[in-house]
Amino acid sequence: MDPRAKEGLRALTEKEKQTLRLIVRGHDAKSTARSLGLSVHTINERLRDARRKLAVSSSREAARLLLAAEGDGSGSPTHDLCGDTQIGADPDGPRVDGGPAPIIGVGRAHRPPWIMIGVFLMTLALGLLAFFGSPLFVDPPSPISTASRPASDAEVVDSARRWLALVDQGRWEGSYRATGTSFRKLNTAQVWATVSEKVRAPLGAVISRAFVSQENLPAPPSGYEVVKFRTRFANKAEALETVTLDREDGGWRVVGVTIG
Repeated sequence: MDPRAKEGLRALTEKEKQTLRLIVRGHDAKSTARSLGLSVHTINERLRDARRKLAVSSSREAARLLLAAEGDGSGSPTHDLCGDTQIGADPDGPRVDGGPAPIIGVGRAHRPPWIMIGVFLMTLALGLLAFFGSPLFVDPPSPISTASRPASDAEVVDSARRWLALVDQGRWEGSYRATGTSFRKLNTAQVWATVSEKVRAPLGAVISRAFVSQENLPAPPSGYEVVKFRTRFANKAEALETVTLDREDGGWRVVGVTIG
């Protein structure tokens, strides 16, 4: 990495780094704002400042420079890459997935966050991805609105549970085969296995996993289903797993996942 880039990385604020970590996971400005509970204007300002400091024209290139630095030990630990660190409410937007307790070790005391592969990923998050040239987590296009469903679709929820079970068992190849086309276009099986080993495995065995909600994202061609579970791991007391699925070939395929 050239000296100018290293100097620019040192000049990045924690909030700018947090935003870039979500960008490399496949988020755009709108979904990043939604994930952090901020306004799109705030996210665009962070990205513009980060590009200026790193002397690049692309936000994704700035994100990959950060991941490369953090992945080789010159920045934050790998498990910080995709964590949804809470930074406080922004006056222009609501907080997302707010709960009575902090998730993945991220709370008001601003403790170092954990991440999940995510998608898988489980994020992460979830500086490995920069070396492979593509983000691991895939998010569906941001819809204009999210329609809450009064009742869950058993088939969708069951598909999400079965896929998470493969990940729990460390069956990276099997879980990769169960992902959708959009996920596999951006990630190879090797990328998935490598990042999963570094991000998911440290969480340990699943103690419990409870269904929280299911939502439909009205995006073309047929929309996405987003299923959330409240999960306890051996090495993490509480986490919110979010699995996004798409309908392909008569079945449901995972195209995105985060633990936050």
